[in-house]
Amino acid sequence: MEKSLERPDPAESDRALVAAMVARDADAVARLYDRHVARLLGVAYRILGETGEAEEVVQEVFLYAWRAASSYDPFRGSVLAWLVVATRSRAIDRIRTRKSAVPSDERGRDPLAGLPAADDVEETTASRQWEKVCRGAVAELPEEQRRALELAFFEGLTHPEIAARTATPLGTVKTRIRLGLMKLRERVRPYSSREKNA
Repeated sequence: MEKSLERPDPAESDRALVAAMVARDADAVARLYDRHVARLLGVAYRILGETGEAEEVVQEVFLYAWRAASSYDPFRGSVLAWLVVATRSRAIDRIRTRKSAVPSDERGRDPLAGLPAADDVEETTASRQWEKVCRGAVAELPEEQRRALELAFFEGLTHPEIAARTATPLGTVKTRIRLGLMKLRERVRPYSSREKNA
C-alpha cells in the first residue's frame, strides 16, 4: 500500500526509456527528449552562446542517443549525465571547429591574433538589428511565458523544475513554454526570411 504512494524514481524511469530505445521504441526517445531537452539546450547555449547552434547540438545528441542506446552503461552514471556529457562534448567540438577555421602560420600561431578586428559596419549593424528584434519579441511575451522560457533556456531547468520553482502546475508550464516559442517564431519569422533571401 505504501509503495503505491511513492513517487517514481526519474533515473530509473530514464533507464527504462533507454532500454526501450534499444528495442527501437521511437516513443521512448520522444519522451526522453521532452523530459531533458530544456536542460540540454541550456548546457549547449551556455557553451556556444548561440541558440541555433545549441538546438543543432541537442538534435545531434538525441540522434546519437537513439543510435547508441545500447552503449549506455548505468554503472557510469545517470542517463541525464550521459546526455549532458554528450551535449557538452559536441558543443566544445563546435567551438574548436570555429577556432580551427582560422589558419595558423608555420609556428602554430594565429596570424590574425595580433591584428585589430575588422570593423565591418554592415555586419555589425545587421547583428544589432537582429538582436533588437529578438529582444523586442521576448519583451512582448506575457510575463509568465517569458519567465518560463528564461528558466528553460538560460538556466537549463527541466519542466518539472520550473513548475517547482514557480509553484505552477506542470501542464501550465509546458503550455506557457509552447505558446511562448510559437509567438517568438511568428514574431521573428519575417526577419529570418529576409536574412535568408539577402
